[in-house]
Amino acid sequence: MIATRRRLRPSTVLLTVALAVTTAAVLLPFAIIVFTAFKPVAEVNAFPPTLVPEQWTLANLERILTELPFLRLTLNSFLFAGGVTVFALAFDSLAAYALARIDFTGQRALLISIIASLMIPFQATLIPVYQLVSDLGWVNTFAGLIAPRAADAFGIFFLRQFFLALPRDLDSAARIDGASEFRVFRSVVLPNAVPALLTLAIFIFVNNWNDLLWPLIFTTSREMGTITSGLTLLTGPGGIIPYGVMMAGSLIAVFPLVVAFLLVQRRFIESIATTGLK
Repeated sequence: MIATRRRLRPSTVLLTVALAVTTAAVLLPFAIIVFTAFKPVAEVNAFPPTLVPEQWTLANLERILTELPFLRLTLNSFLFAGGVTVFALAFDSLAAYALARIDFTGQRALLISIIASLMIPFQATLIPVYQLVSDLGWVNTFAGLIAPRAADAFGIFFLRQFFLALPRDLDSAARIDGASEFRVFRSVVLPNAVPALLTLAIFIFVNNWNDLLWPLIFTTSREMGTITSGLTLLTGPGGIIPYGVMMAGSLIAVFPLVVAFLLVQRRFIESIATTGLK
């Protein structure tokens, strides 16, 4: 038998090329980070620059581990990002449940106010929030880092939209069986909203893990810094930036995020698919 060749359509070829170019453009910055992290200083500052190092070195990684309290900074990052994630999921889900499943006076006005707060840049509220944290004596504490971010307008709106898609018959059946409002929330709504909660958890954790400005403002102690703020301590005199060391630190900082995403990627993809279903 003569095998017949499948003719490729021009549109398929163009789509494949476009996908390959887009993938390369997305992966190029990450490749630059990886290769620069293993370059010696001479190659980092060389002109014209090269992508792949001619001489591989671990000096940048060694400097991260020796000149910084790396384990302490990593623990601080986990406590900060993880603490914000836990509290934000708890408060956001409670507020979203009230806005989606309970009818009360002023519900629409409250929802509009929450959505409108998304238009306010957090830099505009940074000074008054810092003043409040300072008055409470929470500077250089995890309470000062976590408490101002314990709730998020985007999280409330996101979970409200997901809760609205859940059938109200589930609530009614639970109430007929004598369940309280909190029992309905805990035993009926939350188990059906696990994909949305995981999705929001990823966004919150990543945003706070990568945040630089917030830890710099609310911590002045070396021992209370995070990985992102700790890397600024390696800046040389006159503001000279050791790019190789910074790239090595960025590579280390992104590793926990990759692991976290791989652990929940199946539920994350599931949430994207189910949030559009009614």
